[in-house]
This record gives sequence, structure tokens and C-alpha cells, in this order.
Amino acid sequence: MLGTTTSAVEVTHISRHGFWVLLGDEELLLPFEKFPWFKQATVEQILDVERPTANHLYWPSLDVDLAVDSIRRPEQFPLVACN
Repeated sequence: MLGTTTSAVEVTHISRHGFWVLLGDEELLLPFEKFPWFKQATVEQILDVERPTANHLYWPSLDVDLAVDSIRRPEQFPLVACN
């Protein structure tokens, strides 16, 4: 079925250092120092996350797309951002 989410994603905890997402039975940390797009985001914006595919997370209110692999191994995905 087109447009069906492959599996759920849930933000389980937010701290001043980052936040955790639960993907099935795997919990991943997104530290703000490695994922700066979220540092000034509201709780509501961080909680507004979708998982369109198994390896893709999307925050529509922030227009942020991340590959799950970039969260698991951020050292393999150098930060490149333009403002």
C-alpha cells in the first residue's frame, strides 16, 4: 500500500543534550551537537516525527530528513549545512 509507514517511531526522552527515538526495539540518541537542527526546536516540533521508510525519518514541521544510518553512525555522515 502506497504511503504506509513501515514501522513506528517514537521520541522517548528529551534533555538539554539531545533526544532519543525508539525505532522498534532500538533506541537511538540524537545529540544536539551532532544534529544541530533540533537544538532550538520546540518539544512539539521534535515530537512531530514520521518514518516513511525503514531507513528514513522526517520532521515535517522542521523540514528535516535523516537517514537512520546517519544517527547510528554519524561519523560516517559529515555535517554539511547551509543557512
